[in-house]
Amino acid sequence: MPETVRPDGARIHYEVHGRGFPVLLLADGTAGGEIASWSRNFYDPVTELARDFRVIAVDQRHTGGSTAAPFEPFSYPQAAADLLAVLDDAGAEQVHVVAAGTGTALAWRLAHDAPQRVRSVVCERPVGLAEGNTLGDFLGTYDEPMRHARAEGLAGVIAAAAEDGSFTRNPAAGPYAGRLHDDPEFREEILALRRERYIVSLVRFRDGIWPAGSPYFSVPEEWMKGFDRPLLILPGAGTLHPEGLAKRIADEAPGARILDAGHDTGDRRAETVRTIVSFLNDHTPR
Repeated sequence: MPETVRPDGARIHYEVHGRGFPVLLLADGTAGGEIASWSRNFYDPVTELARDFRVIAVDQRHTGGSTAAPFEPFSYPQAAADLLAVLDDAGAEQVHVVAAGTGTALAWRLAHDAPQRVRSVVCERPVGLAEGNTLGDFLGTYDEPMRHARAEGLAGVIAAAAEDGSFTRNPAAGPYAGRLHDDPEFREEILALRRERYIVSLVRFRDGIWPAGSPYFSVPEEWMKGFDRPLLILPGAGTLHPEGLAKRIADEAPGARILDAGHDTGDRRAETVRTIVSFLNDHTPR
């Protein structure tokens, strides 16, 4: 499988499927998205979009097949730089971006840092702050890994990761779950830590994923009003993916179009996938 090696030694795993204009996939995930997350989506763009496009799917640092130095806080600028390095390696000068959940925050950052590389964005269930939620709701997604580490110690964290190396499915295993599951040397490194050192690293990672200051987390609040790329929004629901945020983005972003709620249910699923493919085709250079 291809991977991009970054200057700090991080290894970013990615996959390429299909042929045509490139589409970059940014999956949902509490520690950053991984390719496997798409299999739990209402449709799998890794396979369904590859019929018409060259799909580039990426595991973010610490997820899936990607690795990085432990205990560094999550950073949106760093994550966007990782993606640009992947695009360079894959020979993709410009891409459509299809993002879901937390991947939408990274999509905004990529478009902020390298607008010339982004042709359009499909934004599914965007995360962010809106009426009815608070920053505490997002910070709370890290409560279980901290509780588990305090209650069970680092041996308990490693045991949790051995059962399931996905932080999204198994929060007790923490954001380094995938590497703990796969790398014996890394497990020894974690075991050698003091418990509080590990918990401090969780807090720093959490505060990087969910920083205060903007409802979009990764870009300044005013930036969205100037984001002029074609944008298709699939609204979410619930605390972390409030429909109100999707509607705000649709109101503020000049090139935005939003689908109705329920787009991912029943008979509408196939219609929504056709809408996504049509949107991407409409904005593909000829």
